[in-house]
Amino acid sequence: MERMQQVVGRARAAFNSGRSRSLEFRIQQLKALERMVQEKEKEILAAIHADLHKCGHNAYSHEILGVLGELALTMEKLPSWAAPQPVKKNLLTMRDEAYIGYEPLGVVLIIGAWNYPFALIMQPLMGAIAAGNAVVVKPSEVSENTARLVAELLPQYLDKELYPVVTGGVPETTELLTQRFDHILYTGNTAVGKIEFYGEDVKSSPDYERIINQRHFKRVKSLLEGQKIAHGGETDEASCFIAPTILTDVSPESKVMEEEIFGPVLPIVTVKSVEEAIEFINRREKPLALYVFSNNKQLIKRVISETSSGGVTGNDVIMHFFLSTLPFGGVGHSGMGAYHGRHSFETFSHRRACLIKDLKMESTNKMRYPPSSQKKVDW
Repeated sequence: MERMQQVVGRARAAFNSGRSRSLEFRIQQLKALERMVQEKEKEILAAIHADLHKCGHNAYSHEILGVLGELALTMEKLPSWAAPQPVKKNLLTMRDEAYIGYEPLGVVLIIGAWNYPFALIMQPLMGAIAAGNAVVVKPSEVSENTARLVAELLPQYLDKELYPVVTGGVPETTELLTQRFDHILYTGNTAVGKIEFYGEDVKSSPDYERIINQRHFKRVKSLLEGQKIAHGGETDEASCFIAPTILTDVSPESKVMEEEIFGPVLPIVTVKSVEEAIEFINRREKPLALYVFSNNKQLIKRVISETSSGGVTGNDVIMHFFLSTLPFGGVGHSGMGAYHGRHSFETFSHRRACLIKDLKMESTNKMRYPPSSQKKVDW
């Protein structure tokens, strides 16, 4: 407990010193983060491969390229994002200055996920830095190699007091959550997947990813029990391998339909109409993402308008995640808040209502002051 108190206490003291608030400092730290990704790219990719068996080009495009692009956008746009935002005024305030000012929330906790162990730490981190916060970073212990590398690298490039890294499992996270934070961003229990072709022998392919560890292998394998396997189904516990698997005639009440899979398993539930599909979606918790495939664009838009989800991609998967101008996040059961580009900056900022009266126009305020009179009301 004392260690966590010290880490968070140092971060809060550093934030209270005010040094994270200037735009110059924020951009300096973002440039340092960019330099870290560029200089340590090989080490980052090696750690991701050790954790997930993710091949080089996939890891680079998902975890490196997206982070660098987001950093470039954030550094370019930050001065305009952080500028006061004028608002429309009314008769009583027409000569006054009224605007929305953006201020940092304070000390933020970011808890990462293991499925994209680098990007899902770096993207919210850059948004929190851009907004002027102190940030305690907690990588997922499940992706232990990436977590270890993040803990090693961040202090080499960023302010050690403002942006500490805490590692460990459930006990450490539980202890960390007893501390006071001004905002917590947690990414977890969400899954996105792509089915790709990896050759005739998927198991021996160097490009095919493995389940993250034995516990999750057994969990995903248990989801196949009692199901009708139309394709795939092969497993190898020693290497945490599960082949791309398609399940048919799946009961909507089965376990595989009740929890996020985090594995290469696609359960198929057949419906007779788009109305039935929409009804099925709306009976369940709101998902992180909804993917609609159809040659009919109007049908896709109908499904979008009559359902709710964190995000939507039509005729593809996950692509909305890679566009920085779109917010990424859940809704309801699948999450609260969003990040990416300006949305990250706003998530980690307080929108402060600011109004400065023009004292030269004080005479116009007399009608507001006591004593009341009918004359003032009639005016």
